[in-house]
Amino acid sequence: MTDELPPAPQAPSAAETRPVNERAPAARGIRRRRRVALWLRRSAWRHAVAWAACFFALFPIVWIVSAAFNSVDNLAASKLIPSDVTFGNFVEAFTDDVSPVARWMWNSFYISVTAAAFNVLVAAWGAYAFSRIKFRGRRTLLTSLLVMQIFPQFLGFVAFFVLAQEFGDVWAPIGLNTHLFLIVVYLGGAAGFNAFLLKGFLDSIPTSLDEAAVIDGASSWIIFSRIIMPLARPMLAVIFMISFVAIFGEFILASFLLKGEDQLTLPVGLQVFLAEGYNAKWGVLAATALVGAAPVVGVFLAAQKHIIAGLTGGAVKG
Repeated sequence: MTDELPPAPQAPSAAETRPVNERAPAARGIRRRRRVALWLRRSAWRHAVAWAACFFALFPIVWIVSAAFNSVDNLAASKLIPSDVTFGNFVEAFTDDVSPVARWMWNSFYISVTAAAFNVLVAAWGAYAFSRIKFRGRRTLLTSLLVMQIFPQFLGFVAFFVLAQEFGDVWAPIGLNTHLFLIVVYLGGAAGFNAFLLKGFLDSIPTSLDEAAVIDGASSWIIFSRIIMPLARPMLAVIFMISFVAIFGEFILASFLLKGEDQLTLPVGLQVFLAEGYNAKWGVLAATALVGAAPVVGVFLAAQKHIIAGLTGGAVKG
């Protein structure tokens, strides 16, 4: 048997003959390029979509802010960055006798707060009944409420107008061109959806709490007001916020049921600035819209913690 010769030693490569302190930067550069390539392949498109969505959402807001501080009312001559910044549009919006902006804002604010508060109350009662009380026809009634939400409120224009006239003949404060009747219309339109939304949250609250309270002698009202509702506070804040924003910006029903200038809400009152078409006061309109958005932003920031907790709290059944 012949002895096998060992393989001949190979000459070291150029990279291996380099000193260690010279090879480290090259290796780091290769790893960095690999990480950049991996990021471009996996996450670059996500960042591009996010930036595009931000631009799409913020661009109209930037133009509204620019027009509000611009002294030029002509749309064709306006610029994104105004050359002449002025606060005159805000002053004119609140000092013009023809357009009582302050009155319109107050009407929108108190109608929205009142209707949203009653929406929360009615939704709480309905959701508690559907979630905790067993009665015949519960599933059918809940399904009927959901089906009714498919049809928008403005389909009942004729019915609302006739009801307002009939109510006005009996009691004038709830007739046509009154805020009370408008609040009643807003209350009926969102009751089904809000009750269904809150019911899903109440189903995640263990029924053992109710049973323990019954053993201690608590009545249904005590269980509802002192146990269930405090636990459902985040979802109640969500319902209040959704109702407030929707009612504050509602235009169709308010324009149909309100006619007096002092009775108008802010979205309907903004039509006054557009009465002359392209010769309208665009600067005053933008300033009024900017100020009108302040209550919505304020309510959202005040209830932000409860809104986030309400939107995520019902995701996992307790």
